[in-house]
Amino acid sequence: MRRCLIVDDSRVIRKVARRILEDMRFEIEEAGDGLEALQACRRQMPEAILLDWTMPVMSGIDFLKQLRQEPGGDKPVVVFCTTENDVERITEALRAGADEYMMKPFDGDILTSKFTEAGLI
Repeated sequence: MRRCLIVDDSRVIRKVARRILEDMRFEIEEAGDGLEALQACRRQMPEAILLDWTMPVMSGIDFLKQLRQEPGGDKPVVVFCTTENDVERITEALRAGADEYMMKPFDGDILTSKFTEAGLI
């Protein structure tokens, strides 16, 4: 089964995303910040990561930059899911290694569409 790591400091966002992604047949792991996410990736690298930008401890962009330096860290498909809508921020995320970018709030159709565009389904 494919694994997706949901990284967001909002328990509500993680719960909504979990429900949608489990319906898409993903096994889910959750992290509340970038440092927890990095530790989870070091234990077992997921196929997909749904990533928030603004979090305590380690931001999504800092996590992404670190992830891409880790052994196997080039493999996961990373979809940024955030309220950051500035073109410069989106460009920064893509340059750091994000594969897709979507805005909050999202629903099942949007998430499915982005995961399809990223080649995950």
